[in-house]
Amino acid sequence: MGQWLTERTGQQFIVENRPRAATNIATEIVVNAPADGYTLLLVSVPAAINTTLYGNLTFNFLRDIALAAGVMSIPLYVVTKPSVQTRTLPEFIAYAKANAGKINMGSAGIGSAGHLAGELFNTMTGVNLVHVPYRGNGPALAGLLGGEAEVLFPTPPSSIEYIGAGRLRGLATMGATRSEAVADLPTVAEFMPGYEMSAWYGVGGPRGMPAEVVDKINKEIGAGLADPRMNVRFADLGGAPMPMTPAEFGKLVAHEAEKWARVIRRANLKPV
Repeated sequence: MGQWLTERTGQQFIVENRPRAATNIATEIVVNAPADGYTLLLVSVPAAINTTLYGNLTFNFLRDIALAAGVMSIPLYVVTKPSVQTRTLPEFIAYAKANAGKINMGSAGIGSAGHLAGELFNTMTGVNLVHVPYRGNGPALAGLLGGEAEVLFPTPPSSIEYIGAGRLRGLATMGATRSEAVADLPTVAEFMPGYEMSAWYGVGGPRGMPAEVVDKINKEIGAGLADPRMNVRFADLGGAPMPMTPAEFGKLVAHEAEKWARVIRRANLKPV
């Protein structure tokens, strides 16, 4: 999207990675930046999760970030190592119930999207997967491939090639509908109505950005999401364009914050 905006507007959009602290460092930088539209934030699921998970933030995300546009939605997957002798999601749930407290669930860390997906999975299925946090998606995937964990809830870009090569077994996708990237996989909701966990991305900026700036950002991103080339790129990643008005994107983030707050409190999760 940064490349598209550079080509579209004639202004250079620079992607500046600010890792660590589950996106809170990057968010704080944007919150404190001038509200002129020249410093923007790639908003993702952790923004909604962190509103409850972290109790000592110097900002209130829903108040201090002006949401401008949705960009992409991408479902998480349920994947296991091939040595787990289950080939369907119902078989895996039955297996996990028969081995309560013995099945390791890897994730990118406490409070990550994959971790919260697993906690919701535990609640809705009645299983007891044991959370094993890693320092990022790469190490979590390596842990699954190496046999330290039995199940993982990753996004498609990190796992789809391993599924295709038979090194991992895909059981289901967690989106609201089936994914074209793995059309043979059912959704979790086909067996557990109401279950959904999709990663989503959008763009926001500091509170107080002028309305005309927000509208300009939304318009230009919307044009990108309508471009067939962008749609192909998203499909390659296993996702789909998520065009939204600022109000619609704000409603999504607020809804997700409430949804994951319930999961966090039920599981009594704390950051480390």
